[in-house]
Amino acid sequence: MKRKQPSKPTASPAIGNAELQHIEQLLRYMSEHNLEEFEYSSGDLKIRLKKPSTGAVISVPRQTAAPEIIVAGGGAAHPPAAPPAAPAAAVPEGRSAEDLHLVKSPIVGTYYGSPSPGSEPFAKVGAHVETGQTLCIVEAMKLMNEIESDISGEVLRVFAENGQPVEYGQPLFGIRPSRKK
Repeated sequence: MKRKQPSKPTASPAIGNAELQHIEQLLRYMSEHNLEEFEYSSGDLKIRLKKPSTGAVISVPRQTAAPEIIVAGGGAAHPPAAPPAAPAAAVPEGRSAEDLHLVKSPIVGTYYGSPSPGSEPFAKVGAHVETGQTLCIVEAMKLMNEIESDISGEVLRVFAENGQPVEYGQPLFGIRPSRKK
């Protein structure tokens, strides 16, 4: 009598066709209802869908990235196809993109452009800022972190909106450096 060989376990179990159709339905539902994040669980299958946050003060046509799919317990999903490259950000005429110095968020948190609601913003488009001058506040875990300019120059772009969540490394300001005399 011949003994059966145990089947080899796969590194990551595949998701069944019915489950993929269910995920596609969830993605369509998210798009139709303009949802940024969605979590679903059924038995040991857990799915979390999250779109990258978007929001810029100046509207630039851009492609939205496919939502991130995280599957735990029931199997692993294939990562979404890479989105097409977004077009380069528009820079005012006569200025090249290389002239723009980006001040990026050093932490994850919530962006605030002014010290309190209703007060004047720390920095506006067209304003001249000095090195060390406060540009905005990023609140993280109830702590207000002042973000300072690391360069002197003119503020050409403000990439975040008041109250908007920001990620680590996300551009907050575009500054044209002052020419040294």
